[in-house]
Amino acid sequence: MKPNARSHISSVREPAAPAALYEQVKNFIRERVSAGEWKPGDRIPSELNLVDTLGVSRMTINRALRELTEQGALVRLSGVGTFVAESKPQSTLLMIAHIGDEIRARGHSYDYEILLQARETASVEVAAALDLPVGSSVYHVICVHREDGLPVQLEDRYVNPASAPDFLQQDFTAIRPSQYLLDTVPAHEIEHVVEAELPTPTEAKWLDIRADQPCLTLVRRTWARGLPVTFARFVHPGSRYRLGCRFQPDTMQQQS
Repeated sequence: MKPNARSHISSVREPAAPAALYEQVKNFIRERVSAGEWKPGDRIPSELNLVDTLGVSRMTINRALRELTEQGALVRLSGVGTFVAESKPQSTLLMIAHIGDEIRARGHSYDYEILLQARETASVEVAAALDLPVGSSVYHVICVHREDGLPVQLEDRYVNPASAPDFLQQDFTAIRPSQYLLDTVPAHEIEHVVEAELPTPTEAKWLDIRADQPCLTLVRRTWARGLPVTFARFVHPGSRYRLGCRFQPDTMQQQS
């Protein structure tokens, strides 16, 4: 392994504008992970082993490991070692996607639980989001979505009764709230805002995380033919999930 590793480092020094040594080390580690030699959860060689294998200084190795840790590719545990980070599932950002379909597409088990299903009086925030007078009647559902038994999303959704009058009469153990709305009042306009925030104590309990664990929250509003339909917050533990997308600008312009 040592000769191969050293030749890897030396080979990337040949171009006219070679990458810094610590970047070469990062690439070496990424390639081992991509090739499956080091799998998620595996402990990688120690700094001293990497120094011996790659023939670079410990300072260079330390910087490479530190940056890969900051980027989420590695996890470093003091006194234990450095491990390949578990991959985070990614949810689409620009379009509406069903989390259950995404989870099943990865070959994992999916389940969800309805925590609240009620008619409520709209607060100032909810009324403004749905363009309703404060104190108006709104529908409210909260549910938690799990992947392989682990909570990955908390859905906190308000619905405009004028858009979906039969919403609360549905059996949401048989159909997800999002699926019912998509089937009944397909959105013609969507607004997405992503925020990084700490969960409330109740949200932390429902997501089975610490109250000081950062979360990614996707705030969504939808409209159907100009009428507000739903105002929802989707809270994801930052250590378990990520948001992102890939798209063609011309295609998105045609759809908008």
